[in-house]
Amino acid sequence: MDYINQSLRSCLAIGSCRSIDVSDTLLELSLKLWRTDWRRACAVVKENEVRLLKRKKCVYTSKIISSDKDLVALVFYGTEQSKNPRNSFKHVYVYHDLDSPGSQRVLDIDKLLGEKGAQFAEKTIGSGETSLGEALWCCSNLYSDIKLRLSHKRLMIFTCRDDPHGGDGAKDRQARTKAADLKETGVVIDLMHLTKPGGFDVSLFFCDIVSPPEDESELGLQIEPCRKLEDLQKRVRAKELKKRSQSRLTFSLGEGVNLAVGVYVLARTATKPSAVKLHRDTNEPVRTKTRYFHAHNGGILLPNDMKRAQVYGKKQIVMEKDEVDEIKKFDDPGLVLMGFKPMDRLKLHHHIRPALFIYPEEEQISGSSCVFTALLLKCSEKNVFALCRYIPRRNTPPRFVALVPQREELDQSQTQATPPGFNVIFLPFADDIRTLDAHVGPTASDEQVDKMKEIVDKMKEIVSDAFENPVLQQHYRNLEALALNMLEPEPIEDLTMPKVQMMDARLGPLAQEFKDLVYPPDYNPEGKPAAKRKTAESGGGAAEKKPKAEISEEELKNHVANGTLGKLTVPVLKDACKQFGIRTTGTKKQELIDALTMQLSK
Repeated sequence: MDYINQSLRSCLAIGSCRSIDVSDTLLELSLKLWRTDWRRACAVVKENEVRLLKRKKCVYTSKIISSDKDLVALVFYGTEQSKNPRNSFKHVYVYHDLDSPGSQRVLDIDKLLGEKGAQFAEKTIGSGETSLGEALWCCSNLYSDIKLRLSHKRLMIFTCRDDPHGGDGAKDRQARTKAADLKETGVVIDLMHLTKPGGFDVSLFFCDIVSPPEDESELGLQIEPCRKLEDLQKRVRAKELKKRSQSRLTFSLGEGVNLAVGVYVLARTATKPSAVKLHRDTNEPVRTKTRYFHAHNGGILLPNDMKRAQVYGKKQIVMEKDEVDEIKKFDDPGLVLMGFKPMDRLKLHHHIRPALFIYPEEEQISGSSCVFTALLLKCSEKNVFALCRYIPRRNTPPRFVALVPQREELDQSQTQATPPGFNVIFLPFADDIRTLDAHVGPTASDEQVDKMKEIVDKMKEIVSDAFENPVLQQHYRNLEALALNMLEPEPIEDLTMPKVQMMDARLGPLAQEFKDLVYPPDYNPEGKPAAKRKTAESGGGAAEKKPKAEISEEELKNHVANGTLGKLTVPVLKDACKQFGIRTTGTKKQELIDALTMQLSK
């Protein structure tokens, strides 16, 4: 039973030729080989069949959520019936045409699951002669029919047979020829093989079909087959999710010494997708356009008709847009090495936002990998981090970052577990660090500390770093139920809720013993504390309100002359406007300052 999965990225030009929209397009071609009758299939084949169909359903549902512009197709080959463009290939059945994934396709996949699904597939598709070369040829035609400029193409072969043609040399040569043609057109071919009785021998046939790794970060050809659905999903996800850099910058080490690096985001907060405005009649997405009109004659204002202004020293300074952009620009985007510091100078409280990761880009500047590797090794050997100035893009303020070295680590199967590179740690400015008064509470006794240590030792095995957001999970479950016409959404497991029964079983009497040591006998954690009464210093009566701080006209004039009105708070500025009868057009601080400046400058 063979499956082929193919994914690609496309760059789609929308609007004018200057606007380029890059979108991920997934072309999933699961090609199935039927050698035996459905009723005679062994248990391993049935297990692999259900596993792959479930994986296919997961691909559809995930792509609907993550990338609604993806194109997905499903094709069976080795079938009795033939259904493909122009019917050029026998025994190839296009189950789904190349189009965006939708709810109907998920329902179609459900029809193939279970005993009824097996009967439906036997009746609709059947089994017939097999030729992997014909299937690859059909994939090539599907690519050529796409009217988009394709920048990345990937083809994944899912199979549990190491010799798909049973020793037929002509068909083997045809498959190798078509695979070579696909590779020449930029298609990357991967193998996702499953378990089979007697083991899977990759060297028999597929070692000549699969493409070599694109770079050092690629997994390459996996010798061990997938035995579980989780293993298959992990391997497919690692292949179909291409590692894209957030940006490519120049890393300057000094005068004339530059190398290119790619900036990668390691962690990003998952959020609900933004709302899309739809037309009330056609239900089509609408686009928002903003236009500016002249206040007197109603004419449309072009960007060169508008200017920026700032009041400074009783004068209104008018600036062009280019001048404003030049003021905002500190330097060109990039990393500039400032020096090195010992690792013990980097503290935990310096963490203010998620870190980034940089890796050399050899294609941008030749020799970047060599210099980058030398810098990484020296920083790791001397236990220092590189202090750099970081400007991610134009018109953004610079930040100081610490480049913490990270050496490559391999797992037991000699697969890369941790890539080599630098972690970019954002350092706080002096204004970001505040000195807080520590809360002084009662000190725990040695007996209480020892009891808590016992509790911590009992709870060490509970993992708390892989929790899913239950709000997001419920949101997508509701959308899935609505799209698939389900009576109710599938229940979710809230991993953020504590497992009380398991914790009680592990702790036993330790929790109650700790409560007896820390809290008084009559303590009730669910009881509400008594509300505190606000009293005046003299006792019983209510506290008096603080009088409003009034400011004299002379003080205001001094602030205007010195240009220090901005140091006053908004309530003080509002009271000053009311005190001197000044009318304002708004309530923003700058508008209040402009009104007071204009009135008191007369």
